[in-house]
Amino acid sequence: MDTEPKFFETNPTAGVVGKPLNRVDGRDKVMGRAKYSAEFNNLPGLVHAVLKTSDVAKGRITGFDTTAALKQPGVLAIITHQNIPKLAKTPNDAEDKRAIGVHMGYLPLTDDQIYYAGQPVAVVVADTLERAQYAAALLKVQVAVEKPLASYEDPKARLFDPTKLQEGKTAPHVVRGSAQAAFAAAPIQLTHKYTHAINHHNPMEPGATTAHWEAPDRLTVYESTQGVTRTQKALSTMLGLSAEQVRVVTKFLGGGFGCKGSCWPHTVLTVQAAKFVGRPVKLALTRPQMFTSMGHREDQTQTLRLGATNDGKLTALIHEKTSTTSPWDNYAESNSKIVNMLYECPNFEASYQLARANVMTSTYTRAPGEAPGSFALESSMDDLAYQLGIDPIEIRLRNYAEKDPSSGQPWSSKSLKQCYARGAELFGWSKRNPKAGVTRNGRLLVGWGMATASYPVHNSQGMARARLYADGHAVVQSGATDLGTGTYTVMTQVAAEALGLPVEKVRFELGDTKLPTAPNSGGSVAAGTVSSSVYMAVQDLWQKLIKVAVLDKKSPLHRAKTADVEVKDGRLQLKDNPKKGEDFATLMKRADMADVEGNGQGRYGSGYEDAQTAANANPAKKDEAPHHSMHAFGAHFCEVQVDPDLGTVRVTRWVSVHGAGRILNAKTARSQIIGGSIFGIGAALMEATVRDQKLARYTNASLADYHIPVNADIPDMTVEFVEEHDPYINAMGVKGIGEISMVGVTAAVANAVFHATGKRVRELPITPDKILGTKAV
Repeated sequence: MDTEPKFFETNPTAGVVGKPLNRVDGRDKVMGRAKYSAEFNNLPGLVHAVLKTSDVAKGRITGFDTTAALKQPGVLAIITHQNIPKLAKTPNDAEDKRAIGVHMGYLPLTDDQIYYAGQPVAVVVADTLERAQYAAALLKVQVAVEKPLASYEDPKARLFDPTKLQEGKTAPHVVRGSAQAAFAAAPIQLTHKYTHAINHHNPMEPGATTAHWEAPDRLTVYESTQGVTRTQKALSTMLGLSAEQVRVVTKFLGGGFGCKGSCWPHTVLTVQAAKFVGRPVKLALTRPQMFTSMGHREDQTQTLRLGATNDGKLTALIHEKTSTTSPWDNYAESNSKIVNMLYECPNFEASYQLARANVMTSTYTRAPGEAPGSFALESSMDDLAYQLGIDPIEIRLRNYAEKDPSSGQPWSSKSLKQCYARGAELFGWSKRNPKAGVTRNGRLLVGWGMATASYPVHNSQGMARARLYADGHAVVQSGATDLGTGTYTVMTQVAAEALGLPVEKVRFELGDTKLPTAPNSGGSVAAGTVSSSVYMAVQDLWQKLIKVAVLDKKSPLHRAKTADVEVKDGRLQLKDNPKKGEDFATLMKRADMADVEGNGQGRYGSGYEDAQTAANANPAKKDEAPHHSMHAFGAHFCEVQVDPDLGTVRVTRWVSVHGAGRILNAKTARSQIIGGSIFGIGAALMEATVRDQKLARYTNASLADYHIPVNADIPDMTVEFVEEHDPYINAMGVKGIGEISMVGVTAAVANAVFHATGKRVRELPITPDKILGTKAV
């Protein structure tokens, strides 16, 4: 069967970027040839490790009974804090966790303390997985149990104002203007609390590590990670090795959503276990262990006070957030960022409070900060629209920000008005009955809701290498990660178009620290950074060939100025006389060049803008150049049907329209928006991890009890992109879309529920008991 997409039949290179190319790695995945981190089974002497975890959330280990476990056949080691190989450095004593390359400030098995339920207390190694599991079940751990704290809601929890949030990304207390005074003077005042349940990532592939000490000072780790470079840094620092002595490989990843964006304890413990037994060791987390091993979206409450004029113009926004953190870290999603920048408002204030509890450190979860922050803001904007009798889109247009209110900078590009207009057109918004609680489909209540999406362009940079061969094929490399979203495919397209080759002649390689350095696949930076890196590497390659051509007496371009030569579809030619030139293969064969290599650094965000400014004709005026606020924008439109007797909510229609710069692949981009929207619908209607408030243990740590959407829960979705050109963000004009697809989704669903029922639910997820028990507002 011919599987090649038809758009290559007429012209194999023109317009490759943006086309709906099928995934180049798709065949390997469906045929089982794609190798994930727990599938490197041919390592010599490979054995298996299993974590023994704590049943209690707080206490001190007083002893181990290993007798029965060690008697079992095939058991090689039981590793505890008493015998584990020592590290050169641990997160426990690192003042700056970024410097060590980790996220959580505590490494289990470094002492006898238990801080959270599910904490590893021992590693059992055996020759088979089943024997390791059985021995771990036989291992007995004696613990002096103490009473834990479960969350900020515990009456004994002590709230504190952090001096700064972890990683220093956002100041905990932000003041712009005089928000308190402006709110007190506002004719319209809204004050509401919004609660977000604990969410866990639950990717298809659990966390998994295969560690192989190839020599006493040389380590290879096959790791389920969103960033091989960050994992390499963490491991090399903790082991006291150079980066060159630690190789990290991630060729395929079965999802991550943020939980694989950091180096977690199980990875370090697997490496230590491999050192202990002197053999390659594989460890894969169980599904229950995924709830206690790789972070989560924290339980949190937001209070948003909104002041406005009688015609709906915002005058004040005051945002307060309270959430639970671990005993060691100050991590919290910075929800206030989107509240501060999305709408024009002269006065803003934000503050954070944290409470330490017996939980592991929470972490990045798809659109960290922007997703829960938009739930509060976009629900409040909906409230304001209903209170004033203004259409929800119109209330947003009246507060449309022509520049970034948080910084005063102009936007690098912004197509939000077009997103509103096109989304409303596709959805049929003009037919909406403005009154809540009156539209029905038979006995079911019908509601329409919408919300704005935005996500920032985070600064990032990376490297790529491109090698073009005289026979007409190319290999392009970058140490990036493909989360499953299509990095293999879109970078093949970028390289093919830049090289002027058919995509089947280009092989893109990623996922190895031996390749040029690339950033994590997270924060929506991978596409923008790696595409720019690939593009720049190809330009470097062409520049080398142009220099060869102008010095070659047999070339039609001999003695031409290099600046006068361009490359189109693999042909070197004069800009003002395209007929004068030759293809690269002819040039390379005549010069006896088997291949030529180019290297490039890609910049994403303000770093690219700075580099461009420095390259201008008048670099002395660099500081005078206007810097831009860089964001992607979009709008979600949702229809729900609510059963008034059962309180069940069903999403029945969905439209998303986004302005996200240049789209690299129409098919994979649409898939990302659909996936993020489904992720958000899950958070809106069903996802919640329940933590027992007395025992600080999760009661639904399985996919049977932690509810996520399935096919039957999701309608056909309409996704479109507004054509957008942004010359400031990177060489390709590409914005990331992995995070923005989640932002605003929970609010769009909640707003549709309000329109259907006339009841406002401000606590996620919106389960039937809340629909039936919530009073009209």
